[in-house]
Amino acid sequence: MTTDTTSAKRGFHFKDITKMFGGGGTSSLRQFGILGSLIVIIVLFEILTLVRNGPNGATLTSGNLINVINQYSFILILAIGMVMVIIMGHIDLSVGSVAAFTGIIVAKSMTDWNLPWPLAILLGLAVGAAVGAWQGFWVAYVGVPAFIVTLAGMLFFRGAQQFIGSAQTIPVPKGFQIIGTGYLPEVALPVPFNVPTMLLALVAVAWLIVWEIRTRRVQHKMGSETAPVWVSVVKVVLLSIVVIAAAWMFATGRPGTSFPVPGLILLALVIIYSFITSNTVFGRHIYAVGGNRQAARLSGVKDRWVDFFVMMNMSMLAALAGMIFVARSQASGPNDGTGWELDAIASVFIGGAAVSGGIGTVIGSIIGGLVMAFLNNGLALLGQGADVVAMIKGLVLLFAVGIDVWNKQQGRPSIIAFMTRQFGSKKDPATETFDPQANYPTSQKYEAPAVDETRGK
Repeated sequence: MTTDTTSAKRGFHFKDITKMFGGGGTSSLRQFGILGSLIVIIVLFEILTLVRNGPNGATLTSGNLINVINQYSFILILAIGMVMVIIMGHIDLSVGSVAAFTGIIVAKSMTDWNLPWPLAILLGLAVGAAVGAWQGFWVAYVGVPAFIVTLAGMLFFRGAQQFIGSAQTIPVPKGFQIIGTGYLPEVALPVPFNVPTMLLALVAVAWLIVWEIRTRRVQHKMGSETAPVWVSVVKVVLLSIVVIAAAWMFATGRPGTSFPVPGLILLALVIIYSFITSNTVFGRHIYAVGGNRQAARLSGVKDRWVDFFVMMNMSMLAALAGMIFVARSQASGPNDGTGWELDAIASVFIGGAAVSGGIGTVIGSIIGGLVMAFLNNGLALLGQGADVVAMIKGLVLLFAVGIDVWNKQQGRPSIIAFMTRQFGSKKDPATETFDPQANYPTSQKYEAPAVDETRGK
């Protein structure tokens, strides 16, 4: 307990700033590279659009932020499932085709079969689960590499989508469009903002306060080093300001708009999957199998079962992403889902996932996805063509992964992965160390049980 008391009473030290989000003494400012890059990108495009457009920038406006959420929510949803696949050491190339395949089935079920849209959504999720079970079976129980299985799935389900839809556009009813174009409802109060959006922000701020208090109590109970109180206060205040400011922009946009329904779905999924990967047995098994499959198997982890459900979960999220896109587009078309798998994979790797598996977080992947989203959005606002956007995205992906790999080759911890691990989970820094060779936290590493050499003698 001495360390905690000392850290709480001592005066200002610059290194305390590095604990703002890391929570441990080994944190450094370099570990926040992805979040810092996102902030720099947003500020840079705000300045560039300010210079280009005159008195106001175009990036940090209500309309633009709403557009970013609406246009890229389905990619961020794919990134949530993809990070789990990549942690396991797999890759899924079929998500775009599965999303398009689900979209056409759901659209035809409402148009041709007169299925009510809530039931059509359930049908879409069931289709995603069936596709994921099919691909998971080949990966987990037959042993075909996921790259091959999902490459086959990408070809098959793309063809199936065009076969079912006859390469035509199928419209969807207005009720279904809510999940892609809806907003939080208005409340008849004499205030110049959307009340539900601001209430959602207040709930988020309350959660930040409770989470920080809970984290400090856990660290104190375990006798680990705790950042000074002023660090926690500044962190909560800064995050609260960001949340309130963002909510205000969403709540004061053009009449009839507020925080988008796709953003609500994304937010709920981020919370659920962050909890699953960080605080459940299944989540620990994902990291264990991805880090050292043989050791995990010897420790009793059913790695085939984990493979199966991770692949099935990915396809279900792809189905959901496809339905959101169709709802936003108001129709299912033959080119839906093209290239989505590449954006999702890029988001995960930019967000700090290790190529070899065993490392990655949901929060890091969302930040990586937002980097890609604001790059696309900012370049579009500046009038750049798709060719320039593709080249810049490729360079960003290459440098992000290259720097990460280079650091590990030099015998240093993976900066990006360590940063995202800190963001995604508040582990005890006194007990959690980093093994740069294994590429994942040693607290999540499964060791094989000791063998009794006297048995059988």
